[in-house]
Amino acid sequence: MIDYIYLTIVLPLLGFLINGLFGKKIKNEKVIGIIGSATVGISFLIVVLAFFETLALPVEDRSNTVNLFTWLSVGGLNIEFGYLVDQLSLVMALVVTGVGFLIHVYSIGYMHGDEGYWRFFAYLNLFIFAMMNLVLGDNFLVLFLGWEGVGLCSYLLIGFYYDRKFEKSTVPDAAKKAFIVNRIGDFGFLLGMFLIYFTFDSLNFNEVFTKAEFTSVPESTYFLIGLFLFIGATGKSAQIPLFVWLPDAMAGPTPVSALIHAATMVTAGVYMVARSAIIYASAPTMLTIVAVIGLLTAFFAATIGLVQNDIKKVLAYSTVSQLGYMFLALGVGAFSAGIFHVMTHAFFKALLFLGAGSVIHGMHEIQDIRKYGGLKSKMPKTYITFIIAAFAISGFPGLSGFFSKDEILWYSYANGNIVYWLIGALTAVMTAFYMFRLVSLTFFGEARYDSSVHPHESPAVMTVPLMILAGLAVVGGYVGIPEIFSGEHGNLFHTWLLPVFEPAEQKLAHMGSHSHFEEILLMAVSVIAALGAMYGAYKIYTEKLNKVERIRAMFKGVYTTLLNKYYVDEIYEAVIINPIVKTSRTILWKITDNKIIDGIVNGSASVVEIISGIIRKFQTGVAQFYAIVMMAGIALVFFWIILSL
Repeated sequence: MIDYIYLTIVLPLLGFLINGLFGKKIKNEKVIGIIGSATVGISFLIVVLAFFETLALPVEDRSNTVNLFTWLSVGGLNIEFGYLVDQLSLVMALVVTGVGFLIHVYSIGYMHGDEGYWRFFAYLNLFIFAMMNLVLGDNFLVLFLGWEGVGLCSYLLIGFYYDRKFEKSTVPDAAKKAFIVNRIGDFGFLLGMFLIYFTFDSLNFNEVFTKAEFTSVPESTYFLIGLFLFIGATGKSAQIPLFVWLPDAMAGPTPVSALIHAATMVTAGVYMVARSAIIYASAPTMLTIVAVIGLLTAFFAATIGLVQNDIKKVLAYSTVSQLGYMFLALGVGAFSAGIFHVMTHAFFKALLFLGAGSVIHGMHEIQDIRKYGGLKSKMPKTYITFIIAAFAISGFPGLSGFFSKDEILWYSYANGNIVYWLIGALTAVMTAFYMFRLVSLTFFGEARYDSSVHPHESPAVMTVPLMILAGLAVVGGYVGIPEIFSGEHGNLFHTWLLPVFEPAEQKLAHMGSHSHFEEILLMAVSVIAALGAMYGAYKIYTEKLNKVERIRAMFKGVYTTLLNKYYVDEIYEAVIINPIVKTSRTILWKITDNKIIDGIVNGSASVVEIISGIIRKFQTGVAQFYAIVMMAGIALVFFWIILSL
């Protein structure tokens, strides 16, 4: 099935074309939903078969390239349009198509009755098509094609409700914000690709990474390549300073939030950095920058998530924070741990967003958690699945998030330093607190919604995907059980990805000697702290809700700052956006455009007019005048000839 991996890209494209071209004429919503979902579901089955086929191969033969055609052949640049089927791309493809399929099925119920139903499924299919190109491409150019594709699709999906307001602006403004911020990062990615080609004379992964492993290249070159690529990653994966677009992506329908935040777009930057592991391993300083940016982003976003009141905004900042965790793992050289968290995060974050969508659906579009309460009995299936996801993301022992989060914290301590671990553990505690604040205000306590609102459970087409994701959130972490617990079997997930990351890990090889006691002790401390945060949030927001206002009053300045997201958007507006707009209007428009460019154009016309006015005087139309001029000319010619003899 490896040879047919291209079908996983063709099928979603086919779904996009069918629904995009004919969806408006198909009156039956179920047909549209089945077409959109089936194309992704079949793609998932193909990836599963390719996975088992790869698993049956010897370890040294598990990386295969499927070339379709020669895309570019210009001078020394030869680009094959091909797909790389190896351990890393298969993990990403399984997540994209598997979770993507569940989101498609869920959308059949969530988007029921929407006038843009056909358009929504067309966009979803196009998104999966682009993302599959990104994770399966065997060179940087095909990856970049998918990279730009998901950027376009995010614009279309975030701006789906283009006629609606969103917070202080409009939905199209949120879509444009995502598109523009990502273009800033993409410029860095382009520079990185140019430098890769200039350095290695290729953009093919195998050629570039082999040369990076065995040829002598200055560390400064690796640093610049890594820096440019990481700028792209900060845009796509919402890291400081380009994270500002992701919370506003909540303007789109909730399934879009699940698709963008869980399994696809935001993990693209993590995947790209992990795929380029050998380049980053050759520039340790750049790895440190990746780790620090990831750590700061994780902490920064978690503090904001503590006080947000929109259910989707809480989850949005949670995503930014968890992405920071992933980059922290990559930055300390724990590439497998970073990808492991990508996978587990896809399960519980998709579940959280789809669960939030179920709540919003049952609460008739109300998103303010202060207007919820007591929904446990009204929406039992949503409650059970949602709380499983909340436990998972909080690192509750035995659930998927516990294994991936603590692996990252351990490697941060073992490969980094105690400061990494302390900030990472504190971020985990805040995550547990704001998640159970969200759970408590939504499902526990007394009802705080208007009597005219009648909460109800979502239909089976929405709750069944929730149950499947809940199961994955429970068992998904057991493929990555730490070696201290798995014994001779080792960490299966790490073993699976080892051939991809082994050259980079060998180049780093900086993990010191640490005892199992240290690992268990640090794990116990972080788990106990997280459990304490869960319990504290539950007690405060169910039994002592009246004291919350007093606590806010005590820390009014801090609370206001966090509620307004550190005023980052306002600072960007004042420091970057307004000066650019003002410069554009005063210099580029009024001076450069109006006076210089228009002046040159209008001035050239005036010069032509003046010259033509002078010439026009000689074109009188009187034959006698022309005869006199001719005679005068002839006389001058004769006079010049006589003088020159």
